[in-house]
Amino acid sequence: MTIVPIQPGDIARDPMLQPYSGMRDAELAQRSDPLDAKAHGGLFIAEGDLVVRRLLASRFVCQSVLLAANRLDGLVHDLSRLPPKTPVFVAEPAVLSDLVGFNMHRGVLAVGVRGPGLSLAELLSRPGPILVLEDLVNHDNLGGIFRNAAALGGPGVGVVLSPRCADPLYRKSLRVSMGAILSVPFARATDWPGDLAQLAAGGCEPWAMVAQADAEPLARAASERRGQGIALVLGSEGPGLAPATVAACARRVTIRMDKADTMIDSLNVGMAAGIALYELARSRTDVPGGIASGE
Repeated sequence: MTIVPIQPGDIARDPMLQPYSGMRDAELAQRSDPLDAKAHGGLFIAEGDLVVRRLLASRFVCQSVLLAANRLDGLVHDLSRLPPKTPVFVAEPAVLSDLVGFNMHRGVLAVGVRGPGLSLAELLSRPGPILVLEDLVNHDNLGGIFRNAAALGGPGVGVVLSPRCADPLYRKSLRVSMGAILSVPFARATDWPGDLAQLAAGGCEPWAMVAQADAEPLARAASERRGQGIALVLGSEGPGLAPATVAACARRVTIRMDKADTMIDSLNVGMAAGIALYELARSRTDVPGGIASGE
């Protein structure tokens, strides 16, 4: 790494600082169309100590780091992983806030390089399970699902995103995931829902997660396959999965609810993903007990 102190006049002159400049305006463009490469320019922003540390330890390249001067000592060990020429910009908090366009109270940012995305075939080469997300546009839900995947999915877990899903490398998604998006491999589907057939052909049977009384209890279905070779397909809250997507799946499964309130008809998609991953893990290891499923 190379420590580079910056002053207000440096902001306009150094092109390496441009990804940090007016970040919110750039992110609005990125958020409006997550598939538009011009909006993000092949880069993403990591924010906060934990996410930046996970970036430095991930498969992604770190292009630069931007720190408040008082945060340097606490991160110097992690920053020592960087190549010698990677700039670590350091400035007073007021200078940083002027640069990014808001009060940067966390005091730690980094620019990561997206690089080429992973393919479905690369995910299928892992032992699984796979979470398949259809049209999830809420960044909090997306980040929460990746965090659950990292905590409960096992070392072979992967995530497939439908074409209309939000960008997992959006700054808020990364922050909510606590950086797990940088360690859990993901791929973007291009033929939807046709790519579900590719998963099935690769030995990963797609199951539609639905809130329907006549669907199979997930825990029972998972125990039959011992949690192996399963792609759980989850939809956005409200509309759920499209009929064509459900039709492309081998089974319809559900999490039975022992409800205290009859008006509750479904779970938050992030919570549903967490429970589902737990049930798959339990079916693989035959751990007794666990979360009550109301079966």
